[in-house]
Amino acid sequence: MNTVNFGHSLARLTWRVTVAAALAAAAATVSAKPSPSVTPLPARAFADCPAFFVEGHVPTPAAAPHLGKLRALCYEAFAVLHNGESKTPVYVVQRLNRAAIDDADEKRTNKFFADARLPRDERAELGDYKRSGYSRGHMAPAGDMPTAQAMAQSFSLANMVPQAIKHNGGPWAKIEQDTRRYAQRAQGDVFVFTGPVFKAGSDTIGDGQVRVPSHLYKLVYDATTHRSWAYWQANDDAERASKPISYEELVQRTGIQFLPQPIRTSSR
Repeated sequence: MNTVNFGHSLARLTWRVTVAAALAAAAATVSAKPSPSVTPLPARAFADCPAFFVEGHVPTPAAAPHLGKLRALCYEAFAVLHNGESKTPVYVVQRLNRAAIDDADEKRTNKFFADARLPRDERAELGDYKRSGYSRGHMAPAGDMPTAQAMAQSFSLANMVPQAIKHNGGPWAKIEQDTRRYAQRAQGDVFVFTGPVFKAGSDTIGDGQVRVPSHLYKLVYDATTHRSWAYWQANDDAERASKPISYEELVQRTGIQFLPQPIRTSSR
């Protein structure tokens, strides 16, 4: 198996949690202002895997009722900002390129597991998804994984959301495939952010009350051409393919600045 080239050498990515304790209380509080306030993540958040982020910029979500304890998780081929209240990611970020995709031919393991690095009361368990009517929807797709270890790690429930079954296997799977094909053709690195969006009073599944997102998004940013676009999909079996939206529209809808400012972007 070839070593994946991320553009520069990385320190060995460890399975260690960076606890965002200072953010937890603030993130659970609703801002009284029309625009939600923003609490910075700790300086060492994602210190073990900074190369997944554009120019080292770690996106900070706006404070909102559905945000609870936030924890930074590094994996071999992706990173997760995990929300202990929803028990899902806030976002998952990948750094793809031709070499990574060429190596992404590992056998799918299908061995889902609860990530023991997260406290029990902040994580999804296998039983939460059982007979829920939803699939365990990957945010960082298994099909992107370049090594056997990365493939195994992608089945962490910290990388999952409850996803409508037909949507997961239909239009969302095509979005994942199209993103993979683009990264394989790209001249350099392509950063991909994927995550859920929740409505107030959203449904939950299981005894752990894992929140069910109303929508899913996937942002694609080509660091060489500075082109960006985002997919925005309802988490519904009736959802069909839709035209991408702009980066600016995604920021408006999610309240998250995924890219450092100022940064030049153009539509696809």
